[in-house]
Amino acid sequence: MENRGTPSNFIKNVITEDLSSGKVKEVVTRFPPEPNGYLHIGHAKAIWINFTLADEFGGRTHLRFDDTNPLKEDTEYVNSIQEDVKWLGYEWDELRFASDYFGEMYERAELLIQKGKAYVDDLTAEQIREYRGTLTEPGVNSPYRERTIEENLDLFRRMRAGEFKDGEKVLRAKIDMSSPNINLRDPVIYRISHSHHHNTGDAWCIYPMYTFAHPLEDAIEHVTHSLCSLEFEDQRPFYDWVVAECDMPASPHQYEFGRLNLAQTVTSKRKLKLLVDEGHVDGWDDPRMPTISGLRRRGYTPEAIRSFVHETGISKSQGLVDLQMLEHFIREDLKLTVPRTMSVLRPLKVVITNYPEGQTEWFEIENNVENEAMGTRQIPFSREIYIERDDFMENPPNKYFRLFPGNEVRLKNAYFIKCTDFIKDENGEVVELHCTYDPETKSGSGFTGRKVKGTLHWVDAGQAVPAEFRLYEPLISAEEADQEAEVEGMEPTTDKPEPSFLDQLNPKSIEILHGFVEPGLKDSVPQDKFQFFRHGYFNVDSRYSTPGHPVFNLIVSLKSSFQPAK
Repeated sequence: MENRGTPSNFIKNVITEDLSSGKVKEVVTRFPPEPNGYLHIGHAKAIWINFTLADEFGGRTHLRFDDTNPLKEDTEYVNSIQEDVKWLGYEWDELRFASDYFGEMYERAELLIQKGKAYVDDLTAEQIREYRGTLTEPGVNSPYRERTIEENLDLFRRMRAGEFKDGEKVLRAKIDMSSPNINLRDPVIYRISHSHHHNTGDAWCIYPMYTFAHPLEDAIEHVTHSLCSLEFEDQRPFYDWVVAECDMPASPHQYEFGRLNLAQTVTSKRKLKLLVDEGHVDGWDDPRMPTISGLRRRGYTPEAIRSFVHETGISKSQGLVDLQMLEHFIREDLKLTVPRTMSVLRPLKVVITNYPEGQTEWFEIENNVENEAMGTRQIPFSREIYIERDDFMENPPNKYFRLFPGNEVRLKNAYFIKCTDFIKDENGEVVELHCTYDPETKSGSGFTGRKVKGTLHWVDAGQAVPAEFRLYEPLISAEEADQEAEVEGMEPTTDKPEPSFLDQLNPKSIEILHGFVEPGLKDSVPQDKFQFFRHGYFNVDSRYSTPGHPVFNLIVSLKSSFQPAK
């Protein structure tokens, strides 16, 4: 895999200075997803930043699962995340799990209690939120805050032994309930959960909170540069507090970058999971989803995604990236590498009345006019063909250059044909055209007798392969979709996303059509990609395609107004 490195950015400057000053000897980064959902396009940027920066400086990157919440985690997510990282083209140096360190985390929690820096609290979750205060009002101390060290140790060990019910008690850091940073108002660092863990089984009934476990994991693994998105910035003081107060031998530092927000797209795992659970999409890999698996099934390539995130760069500012930028890079990646073929998505039969019955001839066509190395192919032509339904109008407007009664057009790579008649069904819909062809106008013959303004694509009716086409629009109708920034591991304020999120769903996000493709595409297999003339780039679907009956997902249309930066 070609690694172009990261553009000039503030994190690269920090790493350069840290190495030159001797502050660090080797760069160690990590990509630390929670295994509670599938990775999305925003994660692709985080993956690229961590792996590419470490690679630029000859360092190492860990893939680490922050698996501290067994109620939401599953091995399905662990497996899918590993598959996605590899598919994007990255190899981790070490595979780690937060749960590997549960024993050490427990010891560090006891150390905090012994130092008078943590206490067991009996308040409910709702009471803790009430006592925490607001952004303008300080919090209020819990009535259990002044328990003795001995009492706190005893209660915490009894929590560990399984004596208490879920939610009955928590362990909180003892910092400052009047701090202007609400994250330092005695955050919860351990909670009770009698739940089976995908990695540790039933060995534990208490689990560390993400915000407590995360800095410990970085320190245990000697991560030198803890890279995360901007929503973690207010968490950094607590991150540093945990590392310092837990007497960790290594002191990683956290650096925040602007997260990737894509227009008309949701990148909240909580909301993506809701779409899956409520059946608004047909799984995490639905081609409308911004998940890596969804983009892969739709037909995006890892090269296009890497180029896209490279173009967005690394900065401290948040921004909304136009969807057209992502589409530009998949076009650029495919235009010289995929064959250009003909398909008819909304078929209308054409009978060429003066063409010999029972005769078939074959035309040689270049597979890609911009890449001669891709060679040529043969396509059949006979008396009956299919064209696109919108390539004919009974009463056309001015400057309509396709088929209408009495008009002549060119069939791409074949002949001129002229419409002489048409047939309608009982509903008044045109179902068949009758045309004549001029044998002197064969493509490549050098015919110069007259010009026509319209060129139509087509497929031979006798040998065309029935196919399904799935056309996609953005899943979200609003131009600026709800770009909720969620801190991994932090509990949401409500159980379900706001009603406005589902109200933004685009009811026309998918359209399923049935038409035909060239016979050479009959044996296409999942992930085969094609450019269909005038329609766009398509990918053979991995879920619904069957041998001899391909289903094609629209990857992207042919044209865009987006211009990348020079």
